[in-house]
Amino acid sequence: MATQHSTALEHNAKPMEKSEWSKEEEEDEFEECVQEESNGSLTPVLDNSLDWNELEKQKVAIMRAFVEKEDSSAKDVDDFMIRRFLRARDLDIEKASAMFLKYLSWRRSAIPNGFISPSEISTNLAHNKLFMQGVDKSGRPIVVGFGNRHKQGNIEEFIRYVIFVLEKISSRMPSGQEKFVCIGDLQGWGYSNSDIRGYRASLSILQDCYPERLGKLYIVHVPYIFMTAWKMVYPFIDKKTKKKICFVEDKKLRSTLLNDIDESQLPDVYGGKLSLVPIQDF
Repeated sequence: MATQHSTALEHNAKPMEKSEWSKEEEEDEFEECVQEESNGSLTPVLDNSLDWNELEKQKVAIMRAFVEKEDSSAKDVDDFMIRRFLRARDLDIEKASAMFLKYLSWRRSAIPNGFISPSEISTNLAHNKLFMQGVDKSGRPIVVGFGNRHKQGNIEEFIRYVIFVLEKISSRMPSGQEKFVCIGDLQGWGYSNSDIRGYRASLSILQDCYPERLGKLYIVHVPYIFMTAWKMVYPFIDKKTKKKICFVEDKKLRSTLLNDIDESQLPDVYGGKLSLVPIQDF
């Protein structure tokens, strides 16, 4: 329950502008959403995740041979999954193998039936906080989450909900695509929505069990009070994930999104053409 003090803060919260950050915070927290070419034009940062090179092919083969000896269920995964774990550990076979074998063990425990039933996560689904619609210019599916709809509750159910969402996204990847982009909308977010334990659990699952699935995260409509939660979560974000996070100022929101997403694929809540669809309806 929000205290009188936190309620007052929520009432006075305003969108955070880049100028309100110190220089040190700006350099550490912000990633540019676009690249500027030598001719001065702006172009989307394109995803080259599907490109293979000989070194990766060799390391995937070596890692596959090792993990299949350690866990026979590794035979059921494709080379793209093994490569994602390798990339997450900078192509270090030993570290990637340890991470992958831990994932296989986790999956047997966390998803014993191979899927999460909606009946197991009914409370979180009722919040209607995550949607999926359209693709960006690199063909990556677009997920939209509304932070003010999240309510702190049973952590075990929330963890199952996160797994359900990531499984749903992964199963709906377009052919030849591995990653998704997410718009995290914090308009109306307040301390009553803050869930540090849940945020950390989500990060752990995303980074350790679904590595190299996130392509980019745009954090939009950010109230200044969100910094309190952000500073508690930030140390748990690995360096690869940090590079994918982009805070967007309100005045640059539409132009930033349109650099990476065609208007025909942009959700209508941001001035695009597509209506949002609850992720559970896919």
